[in-house]
Amino acid sequence: MQALELKIPPVILVVLFSLAMWLLAKLVPQPALPPVWGWILAGILAASGIAVALAGVLAFRRADTTVDPRVPQQTSSLVIRGIYRYSRNPMYLGFLLLLAALACYLMSAAAMVLLPLFVLYMNRWQIAPEERYLLEKFGAEYQAYLIQVRRWL
Repeated sequence: MQALELKIPPVILVVLFSLAMWLLAKLVPQPALPPVWGWILAGILAASGIAVALAGVLAFRRADTTVDPRVPQQTSSLVIRGIYRYSRNPMYLGFLLLLAALACYLMSAAAMVLLPLFVLYMNRWQIAPEERYLLEKFGAEYQAYLIQVRRWL
């Protein structure tokens, strides 16, 4: 199963999960609720997701380190400031919030079922290998960070 580690860019995963959510929303009957509530919640979640993900990207840019999660060996510094004081993976958290926004927009409980699958996939095949590499590269400093800051939120 290690063949999947760091292979699929998280942005591609977001697109794939979005398509699966849209398909589920079309195939599974939904409750007849006023769509405006789903749209309002979707807007709040989407804005939050974009803000969190961008804060993560900007922190990496300021530290002059790579944002490409497929090549953790190109990491030049450990980023633990800004949004990284609250989440070790704000970009992935932002993606999750965007997927939740899509599920709300679609008004689909079935689409919501895919959110934990996204988290499980990211934890196993993206975050775990990243963390192994960072622990190897930054040692005690990264170990202390792991203890202080949660993986998602």
